[in-house]
Amino acid sequence: MGAGAIRHYLDVIVVLAQKDFKIRYRTSILGFLWSLLNPLAYMVILTIVFSFVLRPNIENYAGWLLIGLLIWRFFYVGTAQGLLSVVMNPSLVTKVYLPRYVIVLANNVANFLGSALEFVALLPLLLLLGVKLTLNVLLLPAILFMEFLLVFGISLSLSSLNVRYRDFYQLWDIALQLGFFLCPIVYAIDSIPERFQMLYSLNPVTRLMESARAILLLQRLPSILDSTVVISSVAIFILIGVLIFERLEKRFAEEL
Repeated sequence: MGAGAIRHYLDVIVVLAQKDFKIRYRTSILGFLWSLLNPLAYMVILTIVFSFVLRPNIENYAGWLLIGLLIWRFFYVGTAQGLLSVVMNPSLVTKVYLPRYVIVLANNVANFLGSALEFVALLPLLLLLGVKLTLNVLLLPAILFMEFLLVFGISLSLSSLNVRYRDFYQLWDIALQLGFFLCPIVYAIDSIPERFQMLYSLNPVTRLMESARAILLLQRLPSILDSTVVISSVAIFILIGVLIFERLEKRFAEEL
């Protein structure tokens, strides 16, 4: 593939990402603000409920919870939208010549942009909550980029499987509901029984949450475990996603 072709596909990705981003907020009165108000509302509700029910021994629980919610929202929205990216754009599959993974990538880029803006808005909120930010905050883009790659790898698998099996959307929705409780969003990892700690720690979304909390709340770098699990998971899910996508995309035009 020559430099001209690469430049062309990059332009296509930018155009499609802009379209997806605008469509998401076009019919909403508050537009992008809902992306921040949604997790803020969850934070208020969950903070009130769990502060009285679980009484977590977590310093600055509101900020801790909000970081977890935004990391989870990035994954939730990214994979849910990525799963639908191909079936929602049949004309790009049947009438336009371009690598089909570009459709998934553009959708994920739009989600990445929205999530990045949410985290930009998060920083002043953390300051209001009394969090002292350090230069470690400069590592946040790297954490978000790794989550973007993870979402892209999973979206490749989900989007292609959803073309073949249209009930995959419902199955993934159930998986995401379960995933919310399998990630340390409202509770600390320490509350997990010790015999399950190692298995639990292999969840890349958990490690992303812990990494973000480390640099924003604890003023320290992500642990070696965090980095190892995230990087390994990204490589594995992208490899699996590419293999599944390449195997199934040959019949996209027939099945859409």
